[in-house]
Amino acid sequence: MEYNVHTLSNGIRLLHVPSTSTISHACIIINTGSRDEDEKQMGLAHFIEHLIFKRTEKRNTNQILTRLESVGADLNAYTTKEYTCIHASFLHPYLDRTLDLFNDIVFHSLFPEEEMEKEKGVVLDEITSYLDQPEEAINDDFEDQLFKGHPFGRNILGTPETVNALTQKDILQFIKDNYKTDQIVVAVLGNYSLNKLVKVGAKYFESVPQNLSVKKRIAPIQNPAENIVVNKQIMQAHCMMGTQAYSLHHPYKAGLLLLNNMLGGTGMSSILNLQLREKYGIAYTIESNYSPLSDTGIFALYFGTDKEKVDKAISLIYKEFKKIKANPLTEIQLQKAKNKFIGQIALGEENRIGLIISMAKSLIDYHKIDDLETVFNKIRKVSVEDMATISNEILDESKLSSLTFFPVEN
Repeated sequence: MEYNVHTLSNGIRLLHVPSTSTISHACIIINTGSRDEDEKQMGLAHFIEHLIFKRTEKRNTNQILTRLESVGADLNAYTTKEYTCIHASFLHPYLDRTLDLFNDIVFHSLFPEEEMEKEKGVVLDEITSYLDQPEEAINDDFEDQLFKGHPFGRNILGTPETVNALTQKDILQFIKDNYKTDQIVVAVLGNYSLNKLVKVGAKYFESVPQNLSVKKRIAPIQNPAENIVVNKQIMQAHCMMGTQAYSLHHPYKAGLLLLNNMLGGTGMSSILNLQLREKYGIAYTIESNYSPLSDTGIFALYFGTDKEKVDKAISLIYKEFKKIKANPLTEIQLQKAKNKFIGQIALGEENRIGLIISMAKSLIDYHKIDDLETVFNKIRKVSVEDMATISNEILDESKLSSLTFFPVEN
């Protein structure tokens, strides 16, 4: 896909992706997330994401929320371990309105004390909601297990104690320390010329004060594998297993993405779904996921089942792991897996807002954006030997940790 990048004098990059659609999509991504928080400030990055919609120097909450919705547009945001993202989808004429609002909420929010206190209650409800959903809570607890002692293991939402303790001073200092202008990308996919985007982008972001101080991040260490069972008053058993994996920049990233897709990725024909659900009927949900991060990665799989079937499910999973390691893929099997994965990626490109966010992240992570054919070629270059090496490294039982939420009587 064609794209252009223009860097403003303060380091903020404008990403332009032309489209002929009447619908436009835009995002602003900041390379900061929960991993950049102090331990006593867990939940701060996510809390800021909530508060930027509350009050700015020129708008109140209602004016912020209706600025785009009043013209039928969609506005939303999210926080991850490494990113903060605000995104919008809107009709073609409203580019100026959208970038104006992005600038206002990101760089001119006031964070008033009364709004902070109200929003703390909202975040505490969000934390409680996640705790009431064991399939969600186990993911956070498992990452804490994998990255014990490192910011990657901390819950993005924080804890009731840390959220209640957050102050306006904490917010302003975090923004000063982490909102680096050369680590911010404003991206737009729409029917605009490059000159149009640069003109509107410069209008709203050229005046942002330059901040190029160095970000200090510490890579996690590999903790010993642990198998933990937690008794809970729930109806179904929930289990996760996995390990730290390859980073965004590792040469085996494409191979592990492919292996993950074969094991428990998108679709009903994954290896684990065919075994645990279709053949034995012991798990409604069985899925795996590989999330590459800037200096590490996470490979994990999740399943839920009746408590009587947990041991059987784990045994079947390990059996599949052993088969993969003992019987390397043939060229034909590998080609089929590649064709499936490439097709899924191509279909995913139809999600325009997901596409522009992905491209903006790529610009931050790699300082470039690969077109689809380059992505496909990286997958095509994965060899049978690569897959054997990756399988033996990632599916090594001695390195796999597990966490099980096991049902007990009230």
